[in-house]
Amino acid sequence: MTELDDQQRLMNGIYWYGIPTLFRCEHDEDPANADIGLVGVPHSTGNGTTQRDQHLGPRAVRNVSAIGRRVHNHFGIDPWEMARVRDLGDVPLSEGNNNERSIEMITEYYARLDAAGCRPVSIGGDHSITGGILQALGGGNLTGGEKACLLHFDAHTDAFHNIPHFMGAVKSAAHWASYLVTEGHVDPQHSVQVGIRGNTRSLEWLDPSYDLGYTVIKKTDYDSMGAEQVMEVIDETIGDRPLYITFDLDCLDPMVAPGVANIEAGIEGFGIDQVMELLRCVRGKNV
Repeated sequence: MTELDDQQRLMNGIYWYGIPTLFRCEHDEDPANADIGLVGVPHSTGNGTTQRDQHLGPRAVRNVSAIGRRVHNHFGIDPWEMARVRDLGDVPLSEGNNNERSIEMITEYYARLDAAGCRPVSIGGDHSITGGILQALGGGNLTGGEKACLLHFDAHTDAFHNIPHFMGAVKSAAHWASYLVTEGHVDPQHSVQVGIRGNTRSLEWLDPSYDLGYTVIKKTDYDSMGAEQVMEVIDETIGDRPLYITFDLDCLDPMVAPGVANIEAGIEGFGIDQVMELLRCVRGKNV
């Protein structure tokens, strides 16, 4: 290795240097060339509020993710050597102010990935994007025609089904966990919502999730059960079925993630170590 190579290797670990791609991966828009496709989904009109800057998320993560291109010490693997990981770019959302059309466009984009057998890792964007993604993946090629099971980290259930829209957004960030079940893309009986907490507007706040068939583990349940028992519930509920993981930053405590759109203060959320421990429990599953 030459001195120039050493210098380049050093600079590639500095987030503000060079052309940003997710984790310094090669940019290739063809999903056929990737085992794992990293995708930006710059959409924010599904959130239904005036706090609509989530579309800036993919660009921001690209800017800082270079420093995260590391080996996985806990598992003892180098993911960049094990698989073809590519930055596929962003979902082109030319009608971004039209939430319903944007969800359709997200579905159309992910249908291409599904057909190519490319497993996506997506950066949003507000949480409505999960609806668009799983309309393509649930029951598709990657799941072997089966419905997707969810491991859903969130402060909120996102399971509105008695309210027709959220401030005009029908397939909104608050509805996707409901309509994905009723439309047949998600298997709620083998899905887990974890970390749910908040200052609720109704004492029946969890009824929609229970009615749909989800297993719900509130943050207070986690506190009383402990990580090991929660991981057992996740493992037993999901089994070896096709799994999709969706992670809303507001499951984290406001001291950790203060910049989320729908912050839940006053009730302690997860710390980074806690969610990382739970995420590691799905190693070996059909993600």
